[in-house]
Amino acid sequence: MKFYNREDELGILKRADKLKEKQAIMTMLIGRRRVGKTTLVLQPFSSHQTLYFFVAKKNEALLCEEFSQEISSKLDIKIVGEIKKFEVLFEYLLELGKTQTFTIIIDEFQEFYKINSSIYSSIQKLWDLHKNESKIHFIACGSVYSLMKKIYEDKKEPLFGRADFKIDLKPLKLSVLKEILQDYHSYTPKNLLDFYVLTGGVAKYIELFVLYESLDEQSMIDEIVKQNSLFLDEGKNRLIEEFGKEYGTYFSILSLIASSKTSKTEIESILEKNISGHLNRLESDYSIIKSIKPMGAKVNAKVQKYEIVDNFLAFWFRFIYKYSSLVEAESYERLKSIIARDFSTFKGKFLEKLFIELLKEKQIYTSIGNYWERGNQNEIDIVAIDEIDKKILLCEVKLSKKRLNYEELVKKSVKLLEKYKTYDVEYRLLSLEDIEGF
Repeated sequence: MKFYNREDELGILKRADKLKEKQAIMTMLIGRRRVGKTTLVLQPFSSHQTLYFFVAKKNEALLCEEFSQEISSKLDIKIVGEIKKFEVLFEYLLELGKTQTFTIIIDEFQEFYKINSSIYSSIQKLWDLHKNESKIHFIACGSVYSLMKKIYEDKKEPLFGRADFKIDLKPLKLSVLKEILQDYHSYTPKNLLDFYVLTGGVAKYIELFVLYESLDEQSMIDEIVKQNSLFLDEGKNRLIEEFGKEYGTYFSILSLIASSKTSKTEIESILEKNISGHLNRLESDYSIIKSIKPMGAKVNAKVQKYEIVDNFLAFWFRFIYKYSSLVEAESYERLKSIIARDFSTFKGKFLEKLFIELLKEKQIYTSIGNYWERGNQNEIDIVAIDEIDKKILLCEVKLSKKRLNYEELVKKSVKLLEKYKTYDVEYRLLSLEDIEGF
């Protein structure tokens, strides 16, 4: 599969690579697992040699042995003696960078916490001592959001303020998903929506479905729900390490959000416990969910909902985790029948998200979101506001055009438009077939 998109991120890496000839440059690269960080940093953005270190869960001395072999192989240097401490190895590289130029990639950088957390202090000390003379580009990649943010954004941590560049790698955009489907002769508006729902633009999922030649709803679900599927344990594999011992509570919250219990009150009434701290950490520390307020609401308004940011995780919690007993019993056909029954209802909300993403790609609106009033009254699927030219777009979104109702949309917008009396108003009814040419 060819390398798609990422021009902006490659532009940052190329710029950093050029600047390393003046002094050592540090880049922080963060992104959820499977999003394509390793593939990105291994692109040929530099004319100099690149060292790639993967921080596996091993003894520090064993890691240093592996890293030493990489140095000898890539830089054609014989390392005299045995290096058992990363601090010694990192200083050796910084000194080496004073006579030759190269890039160092450390993948799963946050794993040093478990191996020897003092490594970060050592890096900070050595970096401050040698960065002005050393000509290297140091890229620290991490997939555990909470730890990477702590390493680089917590004022109490040694590497706070040390990164010269930051890349927060996001899933691939809808325009890229469409390009991929077209390249594999599978594009239809329905396939684009299903591809968007089941991959969320995450590179690894896309790569697997392309490899399996599964690019429509049924074939993708067949790949997800079967014996030895790589997808069945994906939620656990991605999140248990993030959440630690409290993963059970977090999983329960995410399962409820995926099942349309999207308010704090609803979730607490079911779990019978206060979850304010859990919701805050899921949003601020882990970037798994985001809170949504109605468009036009005050900053301190208490009316808000939550949604899972990652589309595939939303699917996983709605169908795989919720029916984990069927997975354990290997009742795959039964689970697929449940998905077939409920999938249209589930993906209706994602059609809204898809149109919102398409609107964002147009870059003509200053804010885009949803609207509703207390008790979920007068819900408007999409509200897009252009505060510069004083325009507002109101959209109702349904999978089927037959269910769209213009008069009802106008009626629901009355209270909202009281706040935008001077704005030009446009109403649009959007269904699956409107994806093409939107």
